[in-house]
Amino acid sequence: MPSRHPDEMGYGHVVKSYVTRTYGGLPRYLVLNGGRFLGPRWWHTTRFTRHLIDDAAAITDKELEALLGYEWRSRLTAGWLIGVDRRERFRARIGDLLLASEVCYSGSAYCFALARLGTHADAEILTAYLDRYLPRADLHYDQPAALGALLRLDSLLGTRHADRFTEPDGLWGPWIEGVGRLGYPGHTPAELLHWTNLHCEFANGWTRP
Repeated sequence: MPSRHPDEMGYGHVVKSYVTRTYGGLPRYLVLNGGRFLGPRWWHTTRFTRHLIDDAAAITDKELEALLGYEWRSRLTAGWLIGVDRRERFRARIGDLLLASEVCYSGSAYCFALARLGTHADAEILTAYLDRYLPRADLHYDQPAALGALLRLDSLLGTRHADRFTEPDGLWGPWIEGVGRLGYPGHTPAELLHWTNLHCEFANGWTRP
């Protein structure tokens, strides 16, 4: 689907207001993508987090749609705002975008949002994504973020959706070997779960459960 600049939808302000606002000289999308706000020594964490929580509550559904219809920076930011505010009505939309994997980086934000929404429906979306993309050992997309999110949902829901991917004859091992040959670092399921928990507990610490 071709991207449309928010200007074309009558929402030209959204990129400046929600995506490229700067903290310590860094735009919001870059801080979100790099996880700098998780570090205790970053001086801007409190201001960054308060603004993120406020914007997640204030942004309208139409503004979110404008961001989701644009490029990766806007989509990544929209995924975070949806996850922080737990906008369940966007579940199907971000699920479709995750499965399509049209642009880089934004998929990790969709996985965060699904982990935050925290239901069996979200686990089904993540499972469908892993079924589609783990057999592609030539593609390093958002498989690590998806597995981390699914592992968190398993721990919360008492399910075992991730087992068939992580067991010895599952798809995770061959995929890790494949992307390792492409020069990408490996990830253990425990590391991925820990990273997802860090993001979600960060959001939980600033918002109501």
